[in-house]
Amino acid sequence: MATGVAANRLELLQIADAVARDKSIDKTVVLQAMEEAMQRAAKARYGSENEIRVEIDPKTGETHVSRYLHVVEQVENDKTEISLTDARRRNPDAQLGDIIAETLPPVDFSRIAAQAAKQVIVQKVRDAERERQYDEYKDRIGEIIHGIVKRVEFGSVVVDLGRAEGVVRRDEMIPRETFRTGDRIRAYIYDVRRETRGPQIFLSRSHPQFMVRLFAQEVPEIYDGIIEIRAVARDPGSRAKIAVISKDSSIDPVGACVGMRGVRVQAVVQELQGERIDIIPWSQEPATFIVNALAPAEVTKVVLDEDTHRVEVVVPDEQLSLAIGRRGQNVRLASQLTGWQIDILTEAEESERRQKEFAERTALFMEALDVDETVAQLLASEGFGEIEDVAYVPLDDLASVEGFDEETAQELQTRAIEFIEARNKELDDKRRALGVEDSVIAVEGVTAAMAVALGEHDIKSLDDLAGCATDDLLGYFEVNKEKERVRIEGALEGFDLTADDANRIIMKARVKAGWIEEEPEAVEDDAGDEVEAEETDS
Repeated sequence: MATGVAANRLELLQIADAVARDKSIDKTVVLQAMEEAMQRAAKARYGSENEIRVEIDPKTGETHVSRYLHVVEQVENDKTEISLTDARRRNPDAQLGDIIAETLPPVDFSRIAAQAAKQVIVQKVRDAERERQYDEYKDRIGEIIHGIVKRVEFGSVVVDLGRAEGVVRRDEMIPRETFRTGDRIRAYIYDVRRETRGPQIFLSRSHPQFMVRLFAQEVPEIYDGIIEIRAVARDPGSRAKIAVISKDSSIDPVGACVGMRGVRVQAVVQELQGERIDIIPWSQEPATFIVNALAPAEVTKVVLDEDTHRVEVVVPDEQLSLAIGRRGQNVRLASQLTGWQIDILTEAEESERRQKEFAERTALFMEALDVDETVAQLLASEGFGEIEDVAYVPLDDLASVEGFDEETAQELQTRAIEFIEARNKELDDKRRALGVEDSVIAVEGVTAAMAVALGEHDIKSLDDLAGCATDDLLGYFEVNKEKERVRIEGALEGFDLTADDANRIIMKARVKAGWIEEEPEAVEDDAGDEVEAEETDS
């Protein structure tokens, strides 16, 4: 009998060792699962109201089954409690609040109990295996991993990674590429999530960082950190642009990525199903970077607008199609790469627009200032774009225009101020006639012309303006009953406002209306650090 018991103990440890090795989890976890399974079986035999503990010796495999009894002054439940008198019969040193462990005979598993125990162990081991997989792969986000295609489901590819499974969803595949069961596959781990059915490892072949990691494998200088890929833009399976910079001035970053006879870049191209890759030098100067990004097209002029983060690029007439690319691909990728909204014009279009703007400014000055065409053209050619420019520019600057003297400059400025005052009075009268309250025009950023436009869109009180959304001011698209996309005009659509500008006006109105409190502005102290502006007593 003793031999049989010893064999059972040995067999228990062997099973725990085998499961731990097979599932790549800690043996302690398997033994804990076995203890819990035996504990359930013991409760089924002795009663679930008993507080029973099972311990397995990890060295000998010996099983100890105990019932815990709490030492109390008055017993209310004899299944879990024992009086101090009875406790001291077993242990003379027992005190109130102690726990007495009562040894029970080993559990003889019935068929049902054994099945329940097996389910507990299987579940515990599965949970431990899932936790091990999550812990292993959550730290590998950002890596390229190799695997074998296990199956293809509804366009998504399930990949056997060895000790776990990953999935490449259809939208993370390179268009037109196909995989079959048993194919080897390389992919980028972009996310690992805990889910009810176990950890989900999400893989991608279309992610921009997949290309970055492939270049790091092919170009030692990138792996070593000498060359850095600063930006990536991809149209998966078709074309991509990467911006590179070298920390060592003696190493050409573009040449290093291309490799001898293009061998390095071709290795990446082959993995990406023939995707064309433009490698361009990165520059901290936005204009230079944008010109580089539009390669192979040539650029003759770049005009940046820092406020709207838009850039106007002028190219030779014959370079327009190359700059835009097939279906706008080249300019779209350049925009993604640089982070700037790029508008492309030909030299002819830019010249025509300049002439049109010059003619419009000339006509404006002739009418508003009551001057002849020559004077108006002189103002337009010197860069004066609006009447306000003439009214508020320093008098010396206006007098320095060729053909003007101080008397002429003074007269022009007087006429400009009179025109602005008359226009503002006209707008103010119109605003009042529309019923727009004075409190609206008092909001910072709202001009007299804007107040009229707001009134025409039935925004007449401070609360009306405070209750607006950005789209109400700038306009938006919506789909009508005929499923057509229709443009809904915004109240301030014609005033060249950005979303930030419109939002700022709305927030100022809400502060003025008392809906919210104004946040204190941040100012810089002498050290250059930002500090909150403090109110000081006058």
